[in-house]
Amino acid sequence: MKITPLRQELIPQVIALMELGEPYIRARTYSDYWGYATLFASTCPVALVGDDVAGAVMAFRSQEDPRDIYVQDVMTHPDYRQQGVSKALIAAVRDQAISWGCSRLYLTSEPDNIAAQATWQALGFVNVPGDRDVDGVSVTSNYKGPGKDRAVYQLDLP
Repeated sequence: MKITPLRQELIPQVIALMELGEPYIRARTYSDYWGYATLFASTCPVALVGDDVAGAVMAFRSQEDPRDIYVQDVMTHPDYRQQGVSKALIAAVRDQAISWGCSRLYLTSEPDNIAAQATWQALGFVNVPGDRDVDGVSVTSNYKGPGKDRAVYQLDLP
């Protein structure tokens, strides 16, 4: 497996990959991924196995608090799950964040996305206290807008 920054020529494969993430991940437009590849490639790694896109992460450094990196999407192709793809991709984002002196990575997850929650915890992320508990997961109501409750996870960096 090779980890590489998102590049223009990988965009069609990344879109196809992200479409497999429904209902939790929604593919963005080609133009969005062009922006990610052009402006944020160092925090948008792609995992390649041969010519196949095995996984991808879209993450961005906060302009409001440059110590934070927000992880927008993490997706591993079903054929490559349980092979360390997400771990390698998050490690690439973490390493970049540390090189910039950032203090944390954070992300959100739908309260019912049990597989994602298990992944975040296995990667060292901690569920941030919210305003209520849903099946043992702390959730913040309306985190991403009205009716968009999310479990928030963070990974503190050295």
